[in-house]
Amino acid sequence: MTLVDESAVFEQERPRLLRIAGRILRDHAEAEDIVQQAWLRLHSNEVVIDNLPGWLTTVTSRLCFDRLRSAKAILVDDVEFPAPSTDPADDLALADTVGIALQVVLDRLTPSERLAFVLHDSFGIDFATIAAILGITPAAARKHASRARGKVRLSGAVRGRADWEVVDAFLAAARQGNFEQLLELLAPGVVVVGDEAAILAGTPTRIEGRSAVATMFNGAAKAALPVFIDGRAGAAWFLHGLPRVAFDFTIVDGTVTRIDFRADPATLEHLTRRDGQERRK
Repeated sequence: MTLVDESAVFEQERPRLLRIAGRILRDHAEAEDIVQQAWLRLHSNEVVIDNLPGWLTTVTSRLCFDRLRSAKAILVDDVEFPAPSTDPADDLALADTVGIALQVVLDRLTPSERLAFVLHDSFGIDFATIAAILGITPAAARKHASRARGKVRLSGAVRGRADWEVVDAFLAAARQGNFEQLLELLAPGVVVVGDEAAILAGTPTRIEGRSAVATMFNGAAKAALPVFIDGRAGAAWFLHGLPRVAFDFTIVDGTVTRIDFRADPATLEHLTRRDGQERRK
């Protein structure tokens, strides 16, 4: 890959790298600095890189990890939100930041817990990759994320998580076959119900219980894409570019309490694709 090609890939990946660094460090200026360092490392690298997006993710995350270990604690009262940016990439990075409540809890996590939690739960990065970044085993990386998740739940900060974050975390866990994460995102009495059109399309009529719903979605939803359903964050199964079944989520206190499979034409006709929390134009 030539330097020109690498530069083009880097610019494509830059908004995602900013989101990763911004969420881990919760400081936009620090995130910009980390991503710039990743670019400098790429520019000076002389080894052939087979998977450049993966390499950039690893380098950016390691730089964030080093910064966390060396940084002094930041008081919550000192947090300031950056002024609006004229750079669309910067706007996208800022739009993907976590709420104040979750930021407070992140500050109380160890660097390893924080990195494992953010990379896995927010960006769906597998534990093998996280383990390589931290220099530990995948089992240890999973334990760090689980411990962090427990602290977040205990604090109640997960209740401040936006609905779209819960939906997207659920879809990521489903695609990766992360049964444990699916269970944590589902309420004990969760139900899945299909409307008449969805049942005709092959969905179940009704499934009840966290374990049964998690089993159904475990390793599935690979063709599901984020959408808005009547203004709510949801997902839809697409075939040949057209929505076939909408997944309409009901979320209470950061967990999924109900999923309605909807395939009636009126619902599918008015779906709106979304990118993360932002409505696509």
